[in-house]
Amino acid sequence: MISYAECSARERLAQLLDAGSFREWLPPAERVTSPHLAQLGVPCAFDDGVVVGSATLDDRRVFVAAQEGAFMGGGVGEVHGAKLVGLMRRAQRDRPAAVLLLAESGGVRLHEANAGLIAVSEVMRALLDVRSAGIPVIVLIGGANGCFGGMGIVARCADHIVMSDVGRLAMSGPEVIEASHGVEEFDSRDRALIWRTTGGKHRWLTGDCDTLVEDDVAAFREAAIAALGKAQPVTLEALEKEHDLLTRRLRALPAADTVGDDATLLWRALGIVDAQQIPDLPVEAVRALRAR
Repeated sequence: MISYAECSARERLAQLLDAGSFREWLPPAERVTSPHLAQLGVPCAFDDGVVVGSATLDDRRVFVAAQEGAFMGGGVGEVHGAKLVGLMRRAQRDRPAAVLLLAESGGVRLHEANAGLIAVSEVMRALLDVRSAGIPVIVLIGGANGCFGGMGIVARCADHIVMSDVGRLAMSGPEVIEASHGVEEFDSRDRALIWRTTGGKHRWLTGDCDTLVEDDVAAFREAAIAALGKAQPVTLEALEKEHDLLTRRLRALPAADTVGDDATLLWRALGIVDAQQIPDLPVEAVRALRAR
């Protein structure tokens, strides 16, 4: 077993894709870096924190992007976002079997906030254009930095989300919530609280991710292969059905004032027995809970 969370972006690609099949576009040798960071005296990365290219997965051609959490937490800037957009636009032209996004990001870089925000919006539009062309977009989340901010929205725009139990997905990260509303609202030092609120098991139980896997690159590969060819239609009718389904799901959830401020209470309200044990349950056991 190889831990997905402990791998770098390139290590994940090497283990996830068919051996020797990955071909990188705009590699570090091209030295395409952010035009903003150097002006602020911040070190640059020659790939700007994201690896993009083409490969095969189970002998099927795919386009892939992997964010590097070790560089600025995978934060999106102008060049970083442009590489993601370019990947999506090329996918529309070349029509691979799927686009894989190995997301690990705290959101937009504060160092180039306006450029990053624009970039994220362009990524969302390009992703939806890819889906409209009938090409599935599969997001894999299992890195140490989670998937937050604008990238959290990007992930929810995809056809399929695969998460590990150590992965996290949300709009705002714990530190952001604490800084805005205080430690009483969300204690960013409470790791158990973070994972039972934004973690893969919670996202699986509430229906926000499609596949829950172990923290193992091989498990992510198997899940990605299973999602190939499973594009969801992007039509007004399909979006209205998705909206109706989400609305019914939200209305079925207990009201906040009856649930309290802890996810374990929500799980119990949903009819899951022994909710306090869920954080310690194996992934396979948690997967079985949602089928009840």
